Amino acid sequence: MTYTHEVGERLRRVRVDRGLSLQDVERRSEGRWKAAVIGSYERGDRNITATRLLELAEFYGVAPGEVLPGEAQVRHPDETVGIVLDLERLDALGERWRALRRYCESIQVQRGDFNRRVLSVRGDDLRALAVIQDVGPDELLEQLRELGVVQEA
Repeated sequence: MTYTHEVGERLRRVRVDRGLSLQDVERRSEGRWKAAVIGSYERGDRNITATRLLELAEFYGVAPGEVLPGEAQVRHPDETVGIVLDLERLDALGERWRALRRYCESIQVQRGDFNRRVLSVRGDDLRALAVIQDVGPDELLEQLRELGVVQEA
């Protein structure tokens, strides 16, 4: 099963747990979230961007980690301490990694962190970044290590 399908299953579970139908979501969001689009995300027929995934989690009133696959806490907070991404190295990797780099920039803006060379990554950040690359968090971390993007403290 792909990560996209796992995300879809998680989205459906969160929606159903809240007692919402697809039509309820469309109605309560005043059309912002179309029933057909949410359904295609849930079936894994359509990729969801990390930004849209985070927005949907907010709409459902849940932490981003609740709509991402895996256990409620895939990583404990202290397991992600020391994971730092070399953003200059990430830039040099080319187009395949461009969306991931843009999301890193949005994290920096949200945190008010204007050091453009490195980014400390938290557990939820890592899972959101993994969604962008359509892999699991552990696989993404392994790929980034192999590419020399991860600087471990």
